[in-house]
Amino acid sequence: MSEVIEGQRQTDSPAPPLRQGGRLWRQLLRVGFAAGRGRPGDRLRFWALVAAAAAVALVTLGTVVASATYDGRVARNQARGPIITDRQQDAVALWRETFDAVGEVQHTVVYIEPVKAGAQPPPGLVRWPAPGEVMLSPELAHRGKNEQITSRYGSYAGSITKGGLVSPSERLAYVRPPKPPTASERESWFYTTGFGQSYPMGEILYGRPLSQLLLALGAMTGVPAVALLVVASRIGSSTRDRRSNLLQALGGSWWHRAVVNTGEAALPIAAGTALATLPLVAALAIDLRIPPTGYLLNSDDLRSAWPMLAIALMVSFAISLAMVIALHRVDRSGTTTRPRSFSSNVPRWRLVGCGLGVAAVVCSQYVRGVPGLIVFAIGTVIMWALLPSVAVTACRGLGGVIAARGFRTGHPGALIGGRWTVAHPGVIVRLALAMVIGIGLISQIQVWNSRLGEKAAVARSAEARLGDRVVSVQSRDLTPSVIDDLSRSLPPGSHVLALKSFPERQSVLLQGTCPALRSLSLPCPEQPERASSNDIRISAIASWYGRSLQTQVAPSRLALDELNGSLIVVTETRGQQAEIEEAAYALVPAVNVESPGETWLVGAANKDRMNNWTLLFGSLGLALLLLTAAISAGAEFVRIRHVLAPLSVLTGSHSIFRSVVFWHLTLPLLISTLIAAIVTAWHSLFFIAMVQEGRFSWGVLGAAAIGCTLLTMSVGFLGGRTAIRAARQWRPTAD
Repeated sequence: MSEVIEGQRQTDSPAPPLRQGGRLWRQLLRVGFAAGRGRPGDRLRFWALVAAAAAVALVTLGTVVASATYDGRVARNQARGPIITDRQQDAVALWRETFDAVGEVQHTVVYIEPVKAGAQPPPGLVRWPAPGEVMLSPELAHRGKNEQITSRYGSYAGSITKGGLVSPSERLAYVRPPKPPTASERESWFYTTGFGQSYPMGEILYGRPLSQLLLALGAMTGVPAVALLVVASRIGSSTRDRRSNLLQALGGSWWHRAVVNTGEAALPIAAGTALATLPLVAALAIDLRIPPTGYLLNSDDLRSAWPMLAIALMVSFAISLAMVIALHRVDRSGTTTRPRSFSSNVPRWRLVGCGLGVAAVVCSQYVRGVPGLIVFAIGTVIMWALLPSVAVTACRGLGGVIAARGFRTGHPGALIGGRWTVAHPGVIVRLALAMVIGIGLISQIQVWNSRLGEKAAVARSAEARLGDRVVSVQSRDLTPSVIDDLSRSLPPGSHVLALKSFPERQSVLLQGTCPALRSLSLPCPEQPERASSNDIRISAIASWYGRSLQTQVAPSRLALDELNGSLIVVTETRGQQAEIEEAAYALVPAVNVESPGETWLVGAANKDRMNNWTLLFGSLGLALLLLTAAISAGAEFVRIRHVLAPLSVLTGSHSIFRSVVFWHLTLPLLISTLIAAIVTAWHSLFFIAMVQEGRFSWGVLGAAAIGCTLLTMSVGFLGGRTAIRAARQWRPTAD
């Protein structure tokens, strides 16, 4: 430090100013670097900054990765989209699109038929499939193995390459029918002159805008990462306070303190930023699957965006370092360099900001569509970020009451703890931040994941009871001869019936042979009569296809109404839908085969996959908040054990330590937990009322509140125990 003083004194030296200034800056950087590896509080700050910098870098990299992935998806979807034309003479291929499902996950099936020699196949195909062949995406071939997906549409001819898929996890099939479509069948096909036009198909149909993904990432993971960085930056250290006091006494400016802080924080921030590159390196090397979403990142997209990823790392480092420097403020009076603890009052702007956040949440119900959700999300972020300050304001007022009561009753623990709460509300802010936001985050994840829908819930219940013993087969090409062929190719024990709906009468008619009707415990009436059977399959048909169900023996061969008819295949046992689908696709391309309610189950599964992104970001955010709480508690223990230790001489008892910690930490945090639980219940119920979907679980809220209560009690217990241990080792020293 003597060299620092010399640097200040030699400003009038004839030596070049830049050289002397550079020497001072280097010395200040060395001072900061050495300070970062000192006492226990400094080591805690070092590792806290490592974790915070890694979290900020992950969020920053995630933003770039999401943008690069979306750009790649758009480009590949543009390249593979068919260019539709009405001029048949210009067409090079026929195109027809339909949908199917493996499990509860829907995929796109594209039927293609080249009509001109030399035409280029769609991107992702090395050649046109031969008649009767199918090419599947790797994910579809893998996931549908148990459902005979490789033989469902024809003979398996290979995989679709990554260049033809918006993501490696996309489920897509290209099928060429065994015979070219006839002139009448071509009415349901499109003519295409090639490929290279944006077209909604495959995964693109179920995607969400990039803005929504980034909003979720920022709200659920970015905010906790910033909270961790703020807490890590504000962790107190007596060494840093003395160093700042010395710089203040020597006339050091904000820039001198910034240089020292840079030397102290640069190494841990650089280490944390480098740590965040480990998952990035893996994603650059291979197509990395993101749990629990199941989404496969395309490594080609990330490699093409490596300049932006490098810039993101540098920006993340700069942001983290700038926040650490900016948060090391001095008192305006210039008498202290300690980080401001709001010893007088919590800044009024925090309370006003929280009120504005609540107002945005309330007003979002009057804004329709996506803009309303955006307003709701922004208001939610502001409200939860500033709610701890509101809780601390209440706790600070309570602290004054506790201190006054302790003074009147002669209770030293209440007196000291209450005055500490009044004097240091910032400590409670940092500790309450994790628990308050954590309760809200857990409840929001639960609410989002509960948005299943009434129809989907009924479908899931029906599937559990019925399975796939009732399957509908729909196509405009189901002629009587095709129906006869299908009946002969079905698994043993299967029966085919025709279902015709009458929308004007709101009824449906089920026709079939007498054996088919008797397999459902139905009579064989010559004229339509109301169905009456205890068979669960009849109940399912009535529930999903028409309440007013009538039955009749088919007068002749089964025939369907092209607009309002479909086939119903019933089986005695479960697990035969795959065989039924294979038989149907062999006879009629682009046929639709599904069990009752399958459409709703597919929609619910798609919503579940979207909710998995919420679960991913929310889990990461919750982990960061728990880490923030642990670091805050650790920093407070370091401070408490040194400050409380001399009280053992004055009181002669260790009970004073537990009492002070209870009034200063445990009670305010319990109040913060109660406020957070009340606000969370209101916020979640308001969201459910706004979107008219989902349900709120009081059990989840109760479990989260109990968890925070246990954490609060643990903080109090460990704080008191740490103070007692320090008191036993404390010896007076000359200051």
